[in-house]
Formats: sequence, C-alpha cells, structure tokens
Amino acid sequence: MTRTGTTTATTPITRRGVCLVISAPSGAGKSTIANALRAADPRLRHSVSITTRTPRPGETDGIHYHFRSMDEFQRMAEQGELLEWATVFGRGYGTPRAPVEQALAAGYDMVFDIDWQGHRQIRTALPDDVASLFVLPPSLTELERRLTGRAADAPEEIRRRMDAALAEISHWQEFDHVIVNAELDRAIAEARAVLTAARLRTPRQTGLADFVAGFLG
Repeated sequence: MTRTGTTTATTPITRRGVCLVISAPSGAGKSTIANALRAADPRLRHSVSITTRTPRPGETDGIHYHFRSMDEFQRMAEQGELLEWATVFGRGYGTPRAPVEQALAAGYDMVFDIDWQGHRQIRTALPDDVASLFVLPPSLTELERRLTGRAADAPEEIRRRMDAALAEISHWQEFDHVIVNAELDRAIAEARAVLTAARLRTPRQTGLADFVAGFLG
C-alpha cells in the first residue's frame, strides 16, 4: 500500500552523548588521534582530569587539571565520584564523573585517551555509553622507531616502554574496534567513523521514536 499526502515528521531527534575510549601502547598514536578528533568536532567535549601532583608553571586549576590532595582524591574514588582512576608513582589521576554525565545528557560526546585499565573502569561505570577503540602500531619495529625518534627517553626507558607495550597490546580483544595506525590521516578517519557509528546507534537516538511517529501518523 502506498501512502499519499504531504505530512512530514517535525519532532527533532535528540541524542545521548557517547564516550569514545581510545587505548594503545605508548607511541601508537592514541593521543594524536584523540586530539585531532577534538580539534575538528565542536560536539566533542574535553574532560579535565583530577591529579594529586602539584601544578607545573603555567598550569591553571580547572583548565589543565583539577589539583586535589591525595586524601580528597581517595575520598572521591571511594564514593564513586571518579569514572576511572589510578595511582602512578605515588600520584593519583582520575576522571570526575559528574561533568561527563552532564555532557552526555546534553548530547555532547567525550573522547578519552587512556589505558586498558581505565577503559575497563569507564565501561563498568557507564556500560551503555562507551564505544572503545584500540590502536595498534604497524609493527613492533615501527613502534620502537617512533619511541626512539622522540629523542626524549634513555634506552632503558624505551625498553621499559616496549615491555609495557606488549602488556597493553595483550588486551586488544576487550575493545569494540581495532585499527592499525600505519598512516595517521587514515587512522584519524577510521577513528572518526567509529565515533559516527556510535552516535547513530538506534538506542542512543532518544528522540528517534517520536520522530518516526511523525511519519506514521
């Protein structure tokens, strides 16, 4: 049966935001890809992390980090106020929960470049809001070349990072999507495709049912 008439759907489609979690071994390009996505898309919001380290010259509380004491950091972690957190070399780092949930409810998306442990924590905290992406290097030889090319670490540190890379890569199957960063522009485009697909998932488009009802009368 063919429907006739000029009625159109006018109800706007609303959407809950998504958390795109990007993980990778050091040197594979996760931060570069995440920063490129943020720079090109105004719908992506930046999450200001909490840290217990002291501010460095030029850093401002609430812009670069939320600087807190270790006691305050531990209290927030215990009370569920952090989506993910870790203690590294005696310093606490974490993602405050409230700003992320507010952004998601308003239809904005967040991109996180964190490790596999942070991915596990965020997925546990927000199981319906996470799309995850793991970035692999084209080879271990290329990964070591990139780390060495930074000229910022001693050979012992590079060896430590290569060992850590293998441990990180061993968790690749925990992620929804995997890309190989052999060519940066292509990797950024593939990451953007993952984000677009996550945005368009049927359950995430909370106004879709009302929009379609406008067609069906």
